[in-house]
Amino acid sequence: MSDARPFRVLGLQQIALGALDKGGLSQLWGGLFGLPKVGDFKSERENVDEDIHMLGKGPFQVEVDLMAPLDADQKPAVHKPALNHIGLWVDDLEACVAWLDGEGMRFTPGGIRKGASGHDVCFLHPKGNDEKPLSGQGVLIELVQAPAEVIAAYDAAS
Repeated sequence: MSDARPFRVLGLQQIALGALDKGGLSQLWGGLFGLPKVGDFKSERENVDEDIHMLGKGPFQVEVDLMAPLDADQKPAVHKPALNHIGLWVDDLEACVAWLDGEGMRFTPGGIRKGASGHDVCFLHPKGNDEKPLSGQGVLIELVQAPAEVIAAYDAAS
């Protein structure tokens, strides 16, 4: 493994939870826990109907994405597993993806693209293969380009 890592992981950006129906998730996270809903996202390409809630405040607040599939018989199956993925803030997504690719990391199809919250994102595949043996070790991990305010807050806290 190369020692010259050209990026930093700054913190947890999101957790994504899935179910066939978002009702129970919304009741728990929005109703009982009181997390405010700040947006929603629908994508046929990604087979998702998503409500976006926020936990915490400031530049290190964490998205809690509550997801249901648009079609339960299609893939991706955003409700399997119920903890669908975690998102990590990174300070330089392009450098991160290039470096991890060079180290043998397997990514999901789609490359770097705009995510549900408008940030550039890229996903590590949960399983490696012969060509790209490194993976998220059973977890789908979303790498998210941190905005300038998150990078500044991270640097100020260091």
